[in-house]
Amino acid sequence: MTMIINETLRLYGPSSGLPRAVTREVQLGKLLLPANIDILPISIGLQRDPHFWGDDAHHFKPERFAEGIAKATNYTPAAFRPFGLGPRSCVGMTFATIEAKVALSMILQRYTITLSPAYVHSPIPVLTIRPQHGIQVILEPIHSNA
Repeated sequence: MTMIINETLRLYGPSSGLPRAVTREVQLGKLLLPANIDILPISIGLQRDPHFWGDDAHHFKPERFAEGIAKATNYTPAAFRPFGLGPRSCVGMTFATIEAKVALSMILQRYTITLSPAYVHSPIPVLTIRPQHGIQVILEPIHSNA
């Protein structure tokens, strides 16, 4: 379950970027960023970069986390940061992960989940990354008394 959660967070993390302020003029590749502007570096590019994740970076492949986050990122902490990085990382990261595991465990004990044939994969950034048309799934009870 940890591998599935991590791969989901890699592909569809809770935020699309981290706002930063440019306090002095900075050369960023071919770009010259003037002082006193706000920028929003998009983290989805880094978390889908084939340099870190391989040619299948856009594919859902939970087994890439089989040996942990450090090994999956080739020991590059900034390559996987769904809850931020360093001193600005989310204090609720562990709680959110455990909460997701508990909720999923409770659902999976009682139901099988199948994507609806009507489901259209269309994630959009609206403060966080969300499915544009919702998530249409079919829940079927595992036991007749569920």
